[in-house]
Amino acid sequence: MPVAALWSFAVILSGVVVLASQSSDSRPRRSAEGVNPKPSPTPISTKGTNVDDPRVGVSQPVQRPTPTPTPRPTSIDRIAPTLGEPPPPPRLKPTPTPTPPAELDAESVIRVNTDLVTLNVRVIDRNNRPIDNVTQEEFRVFEDGEPQPIEFFTREEVPITYGLAVDTSGSLRSQLQSVIDAAKAIINSNKRGDESFIERFISSDKIETVQDFTADRELLLDGLQNLYVEGGQTAVIDGVYLAAEHVAEYKRGDQNDRRRRALIVITDGEDRNSFYKQEQLFSRLREEDVQIYIMGFVRELDHEDGFLRKSVREKAVNLINRLATETGGRAFFPQSLSELPQIANEIVRDMRTQYLLAYNPTNKTRDGSYRTIKVSVDQAASGEKRIALARSGRLAPKGELTPAKPLPQKNPSKAKAN
Repeated sequence: MPVAALWSFAVILSGVVVLASQSSDSRPRRSAEGVNPKPSPTPISTKGTNVDDPRVGVSQPVQRPTPTPTPRPTSIDRIAPTLGEPPPPPRLKPTPTPTPPAELDAESVIRVNTDLVTLNVRVIDRNNRPIDNVTQEEFRVFEDGEPQPIEFFTREEVPITYGLAVDTSGSLRSQLQSVIDAAKAIINSNKRGDESFIERFISSDKIETVQDFTADRELLLDGLQNLYVEGGQTAVIDGVYLAAEHVAEYKRGDQNDRRRRALIVITDGEDRNSFYKQEQLFSRLREEDVQIYIMGFVRELDHEDGFLRKSVREKAVNLINRLATETGGRAFFPQSLSELPQIANEIVRDMRTQYLLAYNPTNKTRDGSYRTIKVSVDQAASGEKRIALARSGRLAPKGELTPAKPLPQKNPSKAKAN
């Protein structure tokens, strides 16, 4: 073959090879697994990726468990979770017996407890307005009908120790926020030296101290905000019993304490299943001078007609009135929630506008018997009607006083020789 022909054949053959190569490169390629490759992803930050992943050039996000958000309560009633095993029923706390000193020397001073009976007294006119200009000489105190000598008297404003016991059972569900607002008004009226505590009660096994005694308003207001409605058989008597006992025993050992003690109770008054009986409650209240003020929401007991329901309402009203009357306090029966601010103001005014007096009982018999107490006040020269309100009685101490030990002689041997 001629050289020129061979050269032309080589050129043609190389062109075919080039075209074949280009045609092969233009076909879509397949991966080893036979899957078309996907477009390259947009580069992202390597923060939070697994740098040990064997697949080079591919950022794999680290798989971390997603935390489950804690559900927040949305109900305005804030129903409480299950509290577990209930505590035992409330028990009467024994009063500690003071221990006499082991030894006395000749220079010892023996102090005798005169068993002074302290009374908080309110004086009002015929329109229930407080009167604050009564003198000691115008007061008369009688125990079992016998006049008693007044040993101590003041009308100065003294610190108040009081409790707020709030019924948070289902019966007060619709009034709870208004009740909290009224309680806030009372707390905000606290003055220097005042101390308060908050109790919520439902059934006998659900009586809780929301905030113990403190003078810190912020802690008390926070405690009110933590109140919530819970189901249960309402134990009004138990709630009042334990709250009044707590008020009475707070700082009890201070002999110089002349503070006023009160308990403000907010309830519908329907007691369903208390551990203590009514007479046990009133027997306990007679031992202490704790005035009880009550907001009674008995209107809610009207919603069900029938003789039985009316009987329940009457029992609630009677219990509320008796608690107020026997302790020298006051009962309120609001007809609407709009009355609560005014009621709160009246409770504060009554607690502030009072007289504190103490008498030395002429009957020293320590037989544990009940003694009736009556306080009266002379009528004003102007003819204005004046009414004194105080607790209606007390329980006498029980048991003989421990006799004082004879004073030891300084030199027993000389005394024997003489």
